[in-house]
Amino acid sequence: MTRKTTTIPKAPMAKILAKVGAKRISDDSLAALSEILTDIGMQISEHAVKIAKHSGRKTVLENDIKLAAKQV
Repeated sequence: MTRKTTTIPKAPMAKILAKVGAKRISDDSLAALSEILTDIGMQISEHAVKIAKHSGRKTVLENDIKLAAKQV
């Protein structure tokens, strides 16, 4: 059995699901949530970098992330 590494660990995913009321959580659901949130995070990050570059900065600021999240 090969193990797939994810950017976001499964433990925080389990905490999120438990916090919203999940009693039992499968490993596959944790992996799926981690993968999906990683993809969304990558999209937001890429857009935030473009915003920072467009503003003539190398540093990504909090507002860049917030604006990117609204636009993605």
